[in-house]
Amino acid sequence: MSVDKVTTVVLREMKKRGEKVVALTAYDYYTARILNDAGIDMILVGDSLGMVVLGYPTTLPVTMEDMIHHTRAVSRGNRRALLIADMPFMSAGVSVEETVRNAGRFVKEAGAEAVKLEGGAEIGAHVEAVVRAGIPVLGHIGLTPQDVLVLGGYKVQGRSDEAAHKLVDDARALQESGIFACVLECMPAALAARVTESVDIPTIGIGAGPACDGQILVLNDIVGMYEGRRARFVKVYADLGKALREAVGNYAAEVRSGSYPNSEHSYQ
Repeated sequence: MSVDKVTTVVLREMKKRGEKVVALTAYDYYTARILNDAGIDMILVGDSLGMVVLGYPTTLPVTMEDMIHHTRAVSRGNRRALLIADMPFMSAGVSVEETVRNAGRFVKEAGAEAVKLEGGAEIGAHVEAVVRAGIPVLGHIGLTPQDVLVLGGYKVQGRSDEAAHKLVDDARALQESGIFACVLECMPAALAARVTESVDIPTIGIGAGPACDGQILVLNDIVGMYEGRRARFVKVYADLGKALREAVGNYAAEVRSGSYPNSEHSYQ
C-alpha cells in the first residue's frame, strides 16, 4: 500500500482489503525518520520507553512530561505514519476531565495524532470523551502493562472461558465507545482471531498470533538493543547491541593506542 499519510480512515480501509498494518515503537527523531523510510504505518511512542530508554523495571514510573518530551521528538521525524502517544500510568482513567486534558496535551504540545488508552469496557466513558474532543483513541486489551501489579506480573491473558468472553466483550464495547483500532497483547492466538472477527476495527497484535489485522513490537527488542528478559513473541531481526559494543570497543582501543585520530581525520 502506498499513501502519502496514514490516517485512521486508511487503517480501516486496510482491514477491509485484508492488508496487514505494520506498527513499531519509536522514541526519538532519528528513529522516526528510519521508520518512515521503511513505510511503517503506525508509530507508537510507547510508555515502554520507561524500560528500554529510561531504565525503569516497569512502565509505571513514566510521567506525562517524559512522554511529551519523546513524542515531540518523534513528531519532528515523522511524515507518513499515524503517530500515537501512550497515555502513561495515572494520566488516564482517574477522571474523565483529566483524561481529556492529558490527551489534549499530546496533540497540542507534542504533535501526536492519536493516543492509546489501556483497559476494557470500564474506560468507555473516557474513550468517548476523548473522541468527542476530536482525538482518535487506540484501545489496548489483554495484557495491559500498567496493570502489572494487579495482574501479578506479565502473564498471558484470556486462558479461561470467562476471561476470553470478557476480552471479546471489551473489544466490542471499546469499538462502540469510538476507538479506531485495538492492541491485543499476550493472549492465545485463537482468542485473538475471535476478537478480530468480532469487530470492524483493525486489531494490532503483540504476542497474539497471526490472525490480527496488524502487528506491533518494541523497536529495541527487534534490533537487540534491550537486555531484559525477551518475551516469546519477540523476533530479533538484527543485533545492533552487539554491533554498537564492538564499535565503541574499537574506538576506545584506537584512542588508547594513539591510532585515532590519524592524518586522515585531522585538518591540515
